[in-house]
Amino acid sequence: MKKQIFITMSLVMVIFAGGCRIFDLNESTASNRKESVTLRIAWWGEKPRNDYTLKVIKLFEKKYPNIKIEPEYSNWDDYWKKLAPMAAGNKLPDIMQMDLLYLKPYSDNNLLEDLTPYINKKIIKTESISQRILSGGEIGGDLFGIPLGLNAPAIILDRQLLLSAGADYPDKNWNWNEFENMALQVTDDKQIYGTNGMKPPEVFFSYYLRTKGKSLYNDSGTALGYEDDQLFIDYFEMQLRLLDHGTFPRPDVTEQIKGIQDELLVNQQSPLTWAYSNQYIGFLQSANRPLELVHPPGYAPNMANAVKPSMLFSVSKSSKNKQAAALFINFFVNNSEANRIIKGERGVPISSKVVKEIKNDLSEYEKKVFDYVYHVKNNNLIVEKAGPLGGIEVVNLLQSVSDQILFKTITPSEGAQIFRSNANKILSQNE
Repeated sequence: MKKQIFITMSLVMVIFAGGCRIFDLNESTASNRKESVTLRIAWWGEKPRNDYTLKVIKLFEKKYPNIKIEPEYSNWDDYWKKLAPMAAGNKLPDIMQMDLLYLKPYSDNNLLEDLTPYINKKIIKTESISQRILSGGEIGGDLFGIPLGLNAPAIILDRQLLLSAGADYPDKNWNWNEFENMALQVTDDKQIYGTNGMKPPEVFFSYYLRTKGKSLYNDSGTALGYEDDQLFIDYFEMQLRLLDHGTFPRPDVTEQIKGIQDELLVNQQSPLTWAYSNQYIGFLQSANRPLELVHPPGYAPNMANAVKPSMLFSVSKSSKNKQAAALFINFFVNNSEANRIIKGERGVPISSKVVKEIKNDLSEYEKKVFDYVYHVKNNNLIVEKAGPLGGIEVVNLLQSVSDQILFKTITPSEGAQIFRSNANKILSQNE
């Protein structure tokens, strides 16, 4: 589905130039302008995100009464389906929630505004935001997205269910063999899954590669970032061993999970789930019982884990109100009152000042998320960047190959060859 959307975009995309109102890049000028401005803002997410974002919008409109916001929101799949024809028709929202997977295709088609001038003019204030974090929204030296929060791969775990199965609780240095043995023990004792399906594969296979000192893409985005296909084979053979034992769900089981209320962990059908750190609170609320947040197996400082901009806000090149859009982004990332409402649902705030000001207002569990992400951030230099052109196709390819392996229509060895041949063919177009 995502591949089809990207191809459609590539065929019909037009290059936007001109037609944008010129504003004096000064916040005081913008806040005192009497002219009414309307901004369209689009994002994806489930109901809790939509509800608090609308509250933040009202807070912003109270501070800037001349700026009115028209919200547009939908789920992940529908979001990108709607955005592509908007891009082709020169009707993109002023502000778009952007994902690293899509940042380069949109920016390379001249659809996104470079936000550097708005930082230089202090409309978007970055004094309490590290350049390393901002670099997550950079492509070729231009800043096409402001990260809205920081995430890191994590495991959410039901300690009581795990220990009741006779399995050992993982320590911070646990390895892949210990993960596999723990999952098998749960199934033997409880006749439930020992883990969720480790979806999506591009996230957790990428994590696995980092535990081996490798990456999914090379630095130039022209080929895969690992040369030894045994890494691919070992990863998926582990999943097959768990699958054969009844410990790992088949893809058709995973496809039935339509929302967090359907997750195996929530329904006590597994003691753990591979996830992103910002999902912890949602799982906690849906499960309505104590859950823990721990590092995945193979974690090592400066190697395995990495913080990632959970999502970004970008401004469309075609927007006629770029300055007002920049003001909203600044408000979203730097206003403490707004972030007391958000509470890190889009990831831990990127502003160290905001984190300091709101941390005492957080619950015990919300603080766990903040502490977890800051531990990863402070011990790992890697900040995930935008995927290369063709990354959407590579992700779709990996998902397809993963499903074929788990349905046993191909072997991991065959899957490794199929993935390498086709992925490198896609990425070679970036040379």
